[in-house]
Amino acid sequence: MSMKTRHILLAVLITAIWGFNFSVIKIGLKTVDPFILAGIRFSLCALPAIFFIKKPNVQWRYLAGYGLVFGVGLWGVVNLGIKAGLSSGISSLVLQFSAFLTILLGSFVFRESLSRYQYIGLAAALLGLVCVTFITDGTVTAAGVALVLCGAVAWSVANIIIKKAGPKEVLAFLVWSSIFSPIPLFALDYVINGSAGYVNLPHQLDLAAILSILFQAYPNTVFGYWIWNWLLKEYPVSTVAPISLLVPIFGIIGSMLMFNEKISGLKLLSLALIVVGLVVSLYGKRIAGALAVRRQQTT
Repeated sequence: MSMKTRHILLAVLITAIWGFNFSVIKIGLKTVDPFILAGIRFSLCALPAIFFIKKPNVQWRYLAGYGLVFGVGLWGVVNLGIKAGLSSGISSLVLQFSAFLTILLGSFVFRESLSRYQYIGLAAALLGLVCVTFITDGTVTAAGVALVLCGAVAWSVANIIIKKAGPKEVLAFLVWSSIFSPIPLFALDYVINGSAGYVNLPHQLDLAAILSILFQAYPNTVFGYWIWNWLLKEYPVSTVAPISLLVPIFGIIGSMLMFNEKISGLKLLSLALIVVGLVVSLYGKRIAGALAVRRQQTT
């Protein structure tokens, strides 16, 4: 089933928003603490929408679990990774490991067997990650890579939660699960940094920080995930999902434009290996089958 042109453009727009969001996060982190930044983001995702959108017909444990894992485990930790020195472009690339981790976790939770193409794709992506660790231009730190990889693990867990929950009201699920993110995020910042982040917050919320938070909350989270999940309902996953491979490309472009990040040959190699690994892992069997059919038709 082919996508309508306007829906393809809409999907590309979402990946662009998601890719540029990493640089937008970095702008907010210049003044606001990582956990506070994420806490305000998810507060705005939940409020005031929760008063106008009916609770989705799913169990509370799924809403709470998704809110904690997605809000705290993913974006709270990714914020820390960017703050720890990982560039926004490389962060968007490393986070793509969530796709592989979701496959591995799904094989364990849902007893799904892995194909040889998934193993080959994972090997290629791991080689790309190794290449990332050799980048020495100041855009990569070991702590940053480790934290964003932890965020990728959290994203894969969040994917499993939403798959088990199976919400029909995607926007409602996103809004109601967001109420479980802010308090833990704010509490974590207080435990780690004390009251300093809250005392200084009124002075830290300059125009750039406010625009960063608004972009993260509305275009990126509410609009982005709402439209993307709507597209997944309208079209087969195999039709929509490949477009998400554009996210790290837009992430790197955003970092180049906003922070003048230089793209070396090693970064391009890392990007190519991880993206190729994703393609082989997700679509290798289908591509091989199509090539086999074409060979039979030409012989």
